[in-house]
Amino acid sequence: MTEQAGTDALDVAIADALAASTSDASLRRSEQRSSQIEEQIARDPSVFRMLTGDRPTGHLHVGHYFGSLANRVRLQDAGVETLVLIADYQVIADRDGTGPIAERVHSLATDYLSVGIDPARTTIFAHSQVPALNQLMLPFLSLVSDSELYRNPTVKAEHDATEGRPMSGLLLTYPVHQAADILFCKATIVPVGKDQLPHLEQTRVIARRFDERYGRVDPARPVFPQADALLSAGSLVLGMDGTKMSKSKGNTIELRMTADETAKVIRKAVTDSNRMITYDPVGRPEVSNLLMLAGLCSDRDPVAIADEIGDGGGGGLKRYLTEALNEMFAPIRARRAELERDPGHVAAVLREGNERANAIADATLAEVREAMGMVY
Repeated sequence: MTEQAGTDALDVAIADALAASTSDASLRRSEQRSSQIEEQIARDPSVFRMLTGDRPTGHLHVGHYFGSLANRVRLQDAGVETLVLIADYQVIADRDGTGPIAERVHSLATDYLSVGIDPARTTIFAHSQVPALNQLMLPFLSLVSDSELYRNPTVKAEHDATEGRPMSGLLLTYPVHQAADILFCKATIVPVGKDQLPHLEQTRVIARRFDERYGRVDPARPVFPQADALLSAGSLVLGMDGTKMSKSKGNTIELRMTADETAKVIRKAVTDSNRMITYDPVGRPEVSNLLMLAGLCSDRDPVAIADEIGDGGGGGLKRYLTEALNEMFAPIRARRAELERDPGHVAAVLREGNERANAIADATLAEVREAMGMVY
């Protein structure tokens, strides 16, 4: 076998391994490991460092809150060292410009603070402000092949969706950039959904290859740890039109909305013609989604809420949801309004978070250079 043929075969084998990271058996292992991590956090959260974050492509909404933000606050409050990334460089991976990026970064940071993310315990920072993090992309890119990248599920889906439009190099290397996000701070846990497991596996592959190719500064440990997935237990909330809640679809209830704005959005929510309200996620997904959201906001069983509303129809359901949601988010919105009146505080939080992230990234890059023999 030629060297190139061997390389191609290895690429295919690794791509198959990445695809297998979402197989039933692998998923069960990930779920078991997640349970073990939760148990360890309850005993000693100080042994973990968590990396998580969002792209600043729009304003955060209640789907983000129940899907990830509430869980971040829970883990922070449990004592897990937490870093929250505002992935501003990833905005340009699939777009022709940055848009109102500064306003969106500031809005994202404001949302974080309003829901309870504490800058004294959590580092909030932005991609573009941490040069050493992005410099790690260069050695990491040398550890992956283009065929691996094209087989990554997210990249593949984006490539298939371009309909002939050229894919940017940044989008193609998106999994490597994610690896740099995780590895620059040597995160040990990353909260992810099941569909994101291949990205984390790519990160683990890069960490192993770095160790195999370049060695270690300390013989007793690799430069990069193997980060574990902490499978999200957050709820998937659909948009008001019954499809996935998405900033780009305009079907969201944003955290920054007023009570009146929220009521207006909910009044337009899709239901059905059956006046008797029942919780049936398969047969009545739109109604059931509103019931689930009402249950999350009021800490009640959606079935019990449906029984209470009875034949009140979609109007009764929407009134219940509006009251429950506005009551739950009132303190968060009050805190957000307070923060909006003090933009200097939010800017200071970002500045301090960027400084902390830079100190971590500089130390990691120095270790990488030493392992690579590139200290001159």
